[in-house]
Amino acid sequence: MINYYEALEIIKSEFQKLKLKVEEVDIFESYNRILAEDVIADVDLPPFDNSAVDGYAIKFSDKTQWKIIGEISAGNFNSFNISDDEAVLITTGSKIPVGADTIIPVEDVDVQSNTLKLKTNAFIKKGMNIRTQGNDLKKDEIAVRQFTKIDSKTIAVLASCGKEKIKVYSKLKSALLATGDELIPINEKPSEDKFRVSNIYSLYAAMKEMNHTVINLGFAKDDKEMIRNKVEAALEMNIDMLITTGGVSVGKYDFLKEIFEEQGVKEKFWKVNIKPGKPIYFGVYEKDERRILVFGLPGNPVSSLVNFYVFIKPAIEFLFKQNTINKLTATLQNDLKKKDGKRHFSRGVLFTENDELKITSEFSQSSGNLVEMSRANCLIEIEEDKLNPKKGERLKCILI
Repeated sequence: MINYYEALEIIKSEFQKLKLKVEEVDIFESYNRILAEDVIADVDLPPFDNSAVDGYAIKFSDKTQWKIIGEISAGNFNSFNISDDEAVLITTGSKIPVGADTIIPVEDVDVQSNTLKLKTNAFIKKGMNIRTQGNDLKKDEIAVRQFTKIDSKTIAVLASCGKEKIKVYSKLKSALLATGDELIPINEKPSEDKFRVSNIYSLYAAMKEMNHTVINLGFAKDDKEMIRNKVEAALEMNIDMLITTGGVSVGKYDFLKEIFEEQGVKEKFWKVNIKPGKPIYFGVYEKDERRILVFGLPGNPVSSLVNFYVFIKPAIEFLFKQNTINKLTATLQNDLKKKDGKRHFSRGVLFTENDELKITSEFSQSSGNLVEMSRANCLIEIEEDKLNPKKGERLKCILI
């Protein structure tokens, strides 16, 4: 049985072998996508010298009074050649007229008829409140780098560079399959020994949060032939990942590991020294230039979602070079029980108090308690050799 970081490195190395595809989308459809090329500025930004404030454009001197000879508003440039004793009313974003080199804010002057006077306590210096051409970015410089996740800030830059169509990496495609005799559809009420199937919904949402494509294959009973047919059909799909839940441990009806082998999936590891989620399976299926990463996650709802957060999500972020900050260190607010040599990922609540990050975990940590999982906002990572962490200790937390 391998440890957590060994398993994660194996997964990341196999993700790197996936061939990323590129597609072109409309800029309005590019939000939350990963940029597939460096975007180069086709003009200087800003494209001309302009005013940073509403004010008056002057030619800097020791004067304190000027004659107002006109005005310029944004998008409505008027040509003036300003002399030492002249000023032009100018609005934010407006192009600077010839001869002007300084903008005095409106709040620093008094205006009487066509005469502009500097207020007694106002201070001006040459060049103030002017945004110069190319100050943000020069033409032919890189405006947005490849592998940037596009958000509202980067879309503004892309638009300023005239990019109506954006080259982005295609979304990964995954298929989800749950297994177990105990599962029933969510529109049925559980009776006796049944549970509503929840794993496919949590994992579906987890993939959608990362903005990737998911195919829901539903769930199958613990019937080997039925599961084999589902897996065989899934491996013929145009997908990057097959994620199953349940049937991957050592029980009498845990068929998936054997079925994967029968279908030609090459096992990379089975079981990791963690809690929860120990019986995770990972393999690779290759056929006709298709490559599918196969994850067999535990059937317990919490275990399967924890496996996603600590293995699949970081591997996807690694593939797309997303260096997101999702691990923090916080001060533990209550004692925790840990008596084994596994790496634990315990549910917790991360919060800030007096400008300090703190973490509390008063959950049962049962791998079947979905309600407590829904109330957590992080996983507390406790290393293999650390036992029974005490209040006041500093521990790593993975944001979820």
